[in-house]
Amino acid sequence: MSVRTLQRWQESGEISGDKRPTADRPEPSNKLTEEEQQAILATCNQEEYANLGPSQIVPMLADNGQYLASESSFYRVLKANGQLAHRGKAKPKGSRAKPKGYTATAPNQVWTWDISYCPSTVIGRFFYLYMIIDIFSRKVVGWEVHDSESGEHAAQLLERTLWSEKCVKKDVVLHSDNGSPMKCLTMQAKMLDMGVIGSRSRPGVSNDNPYSESLFRTVKYSHRWPSEGFKSLEDARAWMKGFAQWYNTEHRHSRIKFVTPAQRHNGVLGIFPSKKT
Repeated sequence: MSVRTLQRWQESGEISGDKRPTADRPEPSNKLTEEEQQAILATCNQEEYANLGPSQIVPMLADNGQYLASESSFYRVLKANGQLAHRGKAKPKGSRAKPKGYTATAPNQVWTWDISYCPSTVIGRFFYLYMIIDIFSRKVVGWEVHDSESGEHAAQLLERTLWSEKCVKKDVVLHSDNGSPMKCLTMQAKMLDMGVIGSRSRPGVSNDNPYSESLFRTVKYSHRWPSEGFKSLEDARAWMKGFAQWYNTEHRHSRIKFVTPAQRHNGVLGIFPSKKT
């Protein structure tokens, strides 16, 4: 605040209140009248201009020898009347709420899964690692490696994992991102048939599926990971079999009190805090 402002506020040696809110401010002489504003709205809502913005409408009117107001005035009038955004067929951007959270207090309550690329020795060719983990124990409860990405492979893996863990029709929550295999009809039908509750991340939000992303990083940063790529699908499956065995039975996981995922999953070391996704 400047000294001059304080001087203006002084009256008889005392500082009065701020008079700016109650100041008499005359309307600008060039302010648009109500009729002029209605003329702008009527013009913008004509069929030939309904899908266009002021930056296009004003030059088109000028080509026809018509001037209603400046481009900025068009923007102000449209904004004041709620007609500025999505004037065409474009739908307004939808806001997606944060997905429902689930708490796991024991094994086989909440699973999360994803698919990751596994490079081969041939440039441009990849194998696909499907992996399901239990967020309570961090155990890899199911995995497979295929040479393609599809919902059929995912559905078969889910069914085999549910039977091996003896939790068919047990309302297991299966969380994933919004990839095509996760949303395909085959996978959704299999989940419904096996009594699995679906849960998905918000689009474009990678940290809505942190357990799977973290595990894939552990896989690919393993010192045994072949940086040159896998020679064949059989090699990728053999490597992943060894990794899953090591991870579940030997790896001391820092987030579960440095026990192995298999120990926590089988409950041989007592009760641990719950996990959320």
